[in-house]
Amino acid sequence: MFSHVMLGATDMAASKKFYDAVLGALGYNEGFMDPKGRCFYQTDTGVFALTPPINGEPATHGNGSTIGFLVDSPEQGNAWHSAGL
Repeated sequence: MFSHVMLGATDMAASKKFYDAVLGALGYNEGFMDPKGRCFYQTDTGVFALTPPINGEPATHGNGSTIGFLVDSPEQGNAWHSAGL
């Protein structure tokens, strides 16, 4: 229940590779890069995006930030977890 979630990423190639794998395990298409170097994963229910921070500083964690990806079964959740490892 969100329109979009955008995370800062310092290494876009590594971040895209990771999220292509874990989101692919959930049945989502590979992300696409825009001319500004951002990566987008679009669905009918929202957008998940990765971006280099606009201030040029390294990306850092968000204290207390949580993002939950919906899964249809424990098996799909396990496949998502395995892809992330």
